[in-house]
Amino acid sequence: MTPEPTGALVLAATPIGSHRDASPALRDLLAGADVVAAEDTRRLVTLLRRLGISAEGRIVSYFEGNEATRAAELADAVADGSRVALVTDAGMPSVSDPGYRVVRACIDRGQRVTAVPGPSAVLTALAVSGLATDRFCFEGFLPRKSGERRTRLAGLAREPRTTVLFEAPHRLQELLTDAAEVLGEERQAVVCRELTKPHEEIIRGTLAELRDWAADGVRGEVTVVVAGAPETGDPLGLALEQVDERVAMGEKLSGAVRDVAEATGANRKALYEAALAARKES
Repeated sequence: MTPEPTGALVLAATPIGSHRDASPALRDLLAGADVVAAEDTRRLVTLLRRLGISAEGRIVSYFEGNEATRAAELADAVADGSRVALVTDAGMPSVSDPGYRVVRACIDRGQRVTAVPGPSAVLTALAVSGLATDRFCFEGFLPRKSGERRTRLAGLAREPRTTVLFEAPHRLQELLTDAAEVLGEERQAVVCRELTKPHEEIIRGTLAELRDWAADGVRGEVTVVVAGAPETGDPLGLALEQVDERVAMGEKLSGAVRDVAEATGANRKALYEAALAARKES
């Protein structure tokens, strides 16, 4: 009888704020793992010190710059029977953080991949937002360039589910400006700053109100939650349907967008970007 392999890759969620949110399972894993791969080894050492524990195993770095090569090394360690813990600076590894490549490397080899669950900025922000939680989608970080970002937003214009986004604080006002123009200034949204930390701040309002609030600058970790498109009467969505009908009848896209925008009052640029995004999706 062949014994079961003892090695495993364990994705370990670390606190997004206070170290007191660390679970007993996380403490045990960090103390006893054969290898602990960390996005930032200095932050890991700080977390270990705050938790009052020390890592018995080897500590290695695993970040965007070395992910391609280090993933294979970690998979080799799992193959040798090691219990490899993977942590990022905060939250669950591989969710807008390093981790996907080593997960795929282990899965492709038939190795065990499991997780120690814990804090998540995505779910925490969604839960406290006050927006619909029964259905949601996570878009992570949108593109940095405004044109590409607006195209992605246009693709979300008719999305009925609540959308959760990450954004760097120095780009938040730009994101909210584009979102207000593409999704509509009256769309409800929530900005969650420094979740679970002493200076936690949760700002609720329309995209226009949040855009104006962020104009003076924002600091700290930011998560944005945006309400889904109304299932009845989304202006941009209705205008887009008219554009689709005209194009299907042989009219050029640019002309259809121009005429529909004039007739409905929809933002012409946002409508054109939404039409292009819809074409790409189809």
